[in-house]
Formats: sequence, structure tokens, C-alpha cells
Amino acid sequence: MMEKEVRVRFAPSPTGALHIGGVRTALYNFLFARKNHGKFILRIEDTDQARFVPGAENYINETFKWLDISPDEGIDYGGEVGPYRQSDRKDLYKKYAEQLISDGKAYYAFDTPEELDAMRIRLKEAKADNQVYGSLSRKTMRNSLTLSKDEVEQLLKDEIPFVIRLKVERNQDVSLNDMIRGTVTVSSNNIDDKVIMKSDGMPTYHLANVVDDYLMNISHVIRGEEWLPSAPLHALLYEYLGWEDSMPQFAHLPLLLKPDGNGKLSKRDADKHGYPVFPLDWIDPKTDEKSVGFREQGYLSEAIINFLALLGWNPGTEQELFTLDELIESFSIERINKSGAKFDIEKGKWFNQQYLKNIDNEVLAKDFLVLLSEKGVQCSEEQAATICGLLKERVTFPYEFWSSGQYFFFQPTEYDHKVIKKKWNDETKVLLADYAMALKSSSTLTQDSALSLLNEVLTKREASLGKVMPALRVAMTGIAGGPDLMGIIAVLGKDEVVSRIENALKNI
Repeated sequence: MMEKEVRVRFAPSPTGALHIGGVRTALYNFLFARKNHGKFILRIEDTDQARFVPGAENYINETFKWLDISPDEGIDYGGEVGPYRQSDRKDLYKKYAEQLISDGKAYYAFDTPEELDAMRIRLKEAKADNQVYGSLSRKTMRNSLTLSKDEVEQLLKDEIPFVIRLKVERNQDVSLNDMIRGTVTVSSNNIDDKVIMKSDGMPTYHLANVVDDYLMNISHVIRGEEWLPSAPLHALLYEYLGWEDSMPQFAHLPLLLKPDGNGKLSKRDADKHGYPVFPLDWIDPKTDEKSVGFREQGYLSEAIINFLALLGWNPGTEQELFTLDELIESFSIERINKSGAKFDIEKGKWFNQQYLKNIDNEVLAKDFLVLLSEKGVQCSEEQAATICGLLKERVTFPYEFWSSGQYFFFQPTEYDHKVIKKKWNDETKVLLADYAMALKSSSTLTQDSALSLLNEVLTKREASLGKVMPALRVAMTGIAGGPDLMGIIAVLGKDEVVSRIENALKNI
């Protein structure tokens, strides 16, 4: 018997910006598909037309392009089992909803909102165990199970609004195997008669996702654990439609939690603590509120992929830095944790720092030169690459090349008070003046020659490097810390170094 092709899908709703938790779900689907030589499909689940937000679909596609996890099939990618947007598949769902009615597995419900409210009040007053529209309460409602055939036909003819509900039988154990959580069993007495087709003719998620997964030959459904309570209902739909043998394997992913572990990661909490939860910048078309994305905040796509992969999954080794190919090779559903994963943004920054410092200086220089141009600063490609090389061990984001290295382009006007208080004295002034004089007489200036010249000055004065280095650094940059000082001096050049020493001697 041929093994079934692995086909997975990511099926977001276009109701706003894609949350980083959704990105992780997409990534796990992508990794699983690639590991098993299968297909990764993007499907848009837009059954809730009232919540549709313009631009959300494009946002999803742009996110995938930035992260380089492009689907094999889907909207804008083509494929043989489309359309890949649920609003374009409306007639399909109607067909299967009517099949369920014909088979006695679903029914028309004509209840008004007022009648539904009255039902809930009755159940609450009776202290019923399940205060929902289900196997017991449906007997008292206005539906095709309690009305005569003629009454139902007349209501349909008169175009009285209705929904279609699944008819869930009592006293059945509904079981499914979850690849992360094991066997999940629920009594059908705890499953209400969910609406599967709304009054506007659109299906609900429950019917649409089952029909689509079946028709698209989905082999594995990898999604967030918020859908775990609905999984038994979906298993029932497979059974009622006669598709039990085609039901995919399920894997419900753990939640992404706030950094303190208390509750689900939210935009509100992220805004409060100053980190993003969206992959890209997003401007809400209804409120014009702007949310900063990881990309625009300076995170590298490779770092985000690595960071997200390890939020809920572990490779079983001490390795932390992975290329995308290494993640594909190492990934397995079995090593996904059951418990929620804390969203440690500091770890995310660490990943970004690791990837940033491994990028070639010349590559970093290209973006840095664009930033310098915006600031009105002139710099050669060679010099920009050298500056990036000096700074990249000490920065987390590309924009910090400017904020951390402005002293390469402007003489300091203020000097670190602590360094001045501890290290600036008559002896250091003499040593700095001697160094400036020696520099004036030198021909070329490199890191090695700058240090050699300084050592000559110190030897003559019988002084150590420790005596002068903090004072020299603060004269060059105005601050106490930074990259290799001789590297800074080599970039600045002889005349600028002399000028900065003389300026410091005058003003400190």
C-alpha cells in the first residue's frame, strides 16, 4: 500500500495582522512538509465576512516572502485543488450541508434571536448541565426536527432566515489521536448542535475546514491548541460525511505565553512592554493605529525563524543556532512540548545578535550606507564596512550601527563624567599631548601602527596602557565603552584623531 503524501495547510482568517503565534504555526507546517517531502498549502478562511479586513491577505503573503517559507499551493501560488479562498467555494459547502440534512445528520433551524435568548434563560433557570442548543434543548425549538415536513417546506419557500445545525447523537464516545497530546475522548453529550451553515449562506469554520481538508487531501492538521475543544466535533463531521478513512492526523500546538508565563501572548501586553507581536508593520485600516513589526524593528528573518522554531519545540540536543535546512532536517512533531512556551523577547534579541554578527561586513555596509545617506552623512563603502565590522559584535539591530557609532562621524561634545573623574589627570593630559604630537609626525595610520606609536610614547614616559586608554577612548568617542579603540582610531584617520585629542585637552 502506497504511503499517503504529506499535505499540510495553514489557514488564517484575513481579520487583521498575522500574529506571531500564527507565524509559528505556519513555520511548523512548513518544516513538517519539507521534512517529509510533502506540500505546504496556504488557504484563506474568510467565512466570517463581517470581520474581513482589507490588506490582510497581502500581509500574510508578504510575511511568507520575508521569512522565505513560501507555500507550494494556495492563493497567489496556484494548485490543482483550489480555489484556496473559502468565499470562492461557497457552493461546495452548501452541497455537503444538504447531504448531511438528507442523511439525517443535520437539520434546519428557524429560531429567531429572541427565541434563542429565551431558550438560554430557560436552561439557566432549570440549572441544566449543558445550557446550549443540543440533543435535549432542540426538542423545544423551531427546527426541522420539531416541525412538520410541510411547515419546513413553507418556511424555506417564504425565505424565512435559517441556519443549518449538526445533529449530534447522545451517548457516544468521540475519540481522536493527537500527535502531541495522545488520545482525546469526549462524550457526545458535551458537544452541542453547532451551526455549520449560517443564515447568509456561508459555512462556519467547522464545516468549511473539514470539507476543504478532505477535498484538498490534507494528511495532517497542525494548528493551535485553541482548536483542540473543536477537534471532536470535526471528527464527528468526518464520520457523518462518510470520510472516516480520510480523516487527517491532528497535532494541536501549545500556546505562546506572555514572558512571565501568565496567560496567552497578547498585543496589549506586547505594547505595554515595548516588543512586537506582528511580523511586519501593520496599520489598522479602521483605526489607523500603527503596530511595529519584527522586520521594521530590525529583526532578521533568519533569526525570527530560529527563535520561533524553538518556542515549543526542542531538537533534543544543546544546539541553538540552526539554518533553515538544519531545522527541516531536525524537526519532528514528537518533540513539540505539550505545555505553553514563554515568549522570551530577550532570547529573540540574542538570536538576532548572533545572526547579525555572522553577516559579511560588506553586506551590512549596504544598508548602513542607506541609513547614513538619510542622515546626510558621507561615507565610503570600504569605511562603512570597516565600521560595521567594528560594531557588529556589540549591536543587536542594524539601526544601532548609527546610534552606537555616531562618534565615527562627529566629534564628541560631551564626555563621560565617570571616566573624567577617575582617569583624567595631569599625567594623562601629558601622555595624550605626546601621542598627538607623535601622530602628526607619522605617515600612515593603521590599527597596528596606531598602537605601536602609542606604546612608544608610553615607554618614553614609563607609563602603562591602563593609564591612558580610558582617557584616550573618551577623547575619541565621548563614552566609556566600545569596540577596539585602535580600530576606531584607524577609521578616524590621523588628522581627526589629533583634532579630537586637542579638543578634549581644551574642553575637559
